[in-house]
Amino acid sequence: MNEVLQILKKNSLSVTEGRKKILELFIASEGALAHADIEKQTSNNFDRVTVYRTLQTFVEKGIIHQIPTTDNSVLYALCRHNCEQGHHHDNHVHFICSNCDKTICLDDVTVPQVKLPEGFTPLQSAMVVTGICLDCA
Repeated sequence: MNEVLQILKKNSLSVTEGRKKILELFIASEGALAHADIEKQTSNNFDRVTVYRTLQTFVEKGIIHQIPTTDNSVLYALCRHNCEQGHHHDNHVHFICSNCDKTICLDDVTVPQVKLPEGFTPLQSAMVVTGICLDCA
């Protein structure tokens, strides 16, 4: 069974052409993808709503995670660790290249823990670093 089918089966998701194709894009991608990128790369075989719902399902199941960007949009990347439904373990820094716009998950660089005032409970933190990637340096 290939990786796509294993991920869908592990997460109790039905196997549809849309889910297979979108998951294949994430597996093949070196960086993060925007909703528009996914629409373009699926050759318009799936409508915007199907792509959106698939992305939301994958986020909820812990298959992909969201990455905030400097322009308040969202990118998506494949979870590389043991994320699961409702609980992501992707506490790593995201790097956005100012030259080529590629977004890269830096899995070995963790987001530092923020000490919050008493009574505040953190649920999620994210860190985005911009600069020049290795390919553009």
